[in-house]
Amino acid sequence: MKRRTLIQTASGGALGMLAAGWPLPGRTQDRYAKYRGQTVVMSIPSHPHYDAMLKLLPDFTKQTGIKVETDRLAMARMKDKQLLEMSKPSGDYDLVCYVVMWKGEYVKKNLVRDLDPFLKNPALADPDYDFKDLVPRYVENIGLVGGPKGYLAGPGARLYGLPYGAETSILAYRRDLFAKHNLKPPETYEQFERLLPEVRQKTGLGALTSRGQAGHQCVHAWLLHLNPLGGKIFDDKWKPRFNDAVGVKALKFLKLISDTGPVGIPGFGQGEMITSFLQGQAAMYLDSSLIFGQVKNPSVSKVVDQVSYVVHPRGVRYASQSGGLGLAIPKNAKNADAAFLLLQWLTSKAQDKAVVRIGGVPTRTSTLADREMVTLYPEFITLRQQIEYSDPDWRPIIAEWDEINIQALGVAVSEALTGKKTAEEALNGMVPKVTDIMKRGGYLKA
Repeated sequence: MKRRTLIQTASGGALGMLAAGWPLPGRTQDRYAKYRGQTVVMSIPSHPHYDAMLKLLPDFTKQTGIKVETDRLAMARMKDKQLLEMSKPSGDYDLVCYVVMWKGEYVKKNLVRDLDPFLKNPALADPDYDFKDLVPRYVENIGLVGGPKGYLAGPGARLYGLPYGAETSILAYRRDLFAKHNLKPPETYEQFERLLPEVRQKTGLGALTSRGQAGHQCVHAWLLHLNPLGGKIFDDKWKPRFNDAVGVKALKFLKLISDTGPVGIPGFGQGEMITSFLQGQAAMYLDSSLIFGQVKNPSVSKVVDQVSYVVHPRGVRYASQSGGLGLAIPKNAKNADAAFLLLQWLTSKAQDKAVVRIGGVPTRTSTLADREMVTLYPEFITLRQQIEYSDPDWRPIIAEWDEINIQALGVAVSEALTGKKTAEEALNGMVPKVTDIMKRGGYLKA
């Protein structure tokens, strides 16, 4: 059964709502009245989507009487602070932003709430919310835990968060430079590989910008190519396969990107990678759809009106990143109901469009199809197509993934990018460590 079918036919709880959609029974005259004067404390990252969100919060308080305080931290520090606060009997946070790869860990540690009771509560749930309008791939990837493999849609899956800042990968290119030098954006990885040195030679710029910083950032970049080329981290029995021929090929391709790209890729995080493209140091960008709003912002972009978009090139298949950010309610939240009302408001149809207008990213199908939004962002036409190829199994979102991602694969990929080891040596060298982690987690027999 296709994954989309699993989402649409799952019964019960949040998955049933995704199939049937809201409205839920019962309207309330004023669902906010009981919570006026309460303060929702929200943990958020330093991130363009959440920078846009901050501009919406005064309207929420004006409409509801609920105040919002935000604790804005760098992504790595945010997780450490969240783990600290959510493990207390009573923590500081009522609503937390999390990266998709943390969801399994947070649920396994019993730190966040199942959203079902909130969604079924007619005193809280907005009957006009239209749950099924949320992009199904985003809901599965960001919000579901407990299904097949522990993180996909299907039997056993429960909803622990909603997408807010979700993304997929898309290829952006400088159409002015491509026209000037008679270049065409790549449709396949074979074309892509030939194009990189050609773009570098003809334009004098870095061909493609990329993340490359040790840890999560360089693994993210490698996964962008591993999946369309047909690779995976594990086989169906959780045995590491990331070091097979496909894994090596993807890492060699990433090394070619680094060698032909803007100077400094082995040290680039997401911010540096985006900045290099916006500042005209690279002719192409292949990463998060987060780029849309920033390209159009003249205060940060030198390439306004010079960028076009195409789908992520095809390897043995079309496959693009599925990831980004979501919002969850901690188990120990002091004002959980008010936090849900904020979560519901932010992810509503009206506020989804509002955040996109000021540089955020869309979460809803209706936003992607809205005439005004498509006029503002013609690239949404390409994004709708790209989402069809978005792979919720792009990485194994198990509780152990962060350790594997940062302490093992994040070291190996960096070693290859910096030339300390060959791609084969780097990946082969991490198989024992990843195997030990999977044995400790009970996925493999000791």
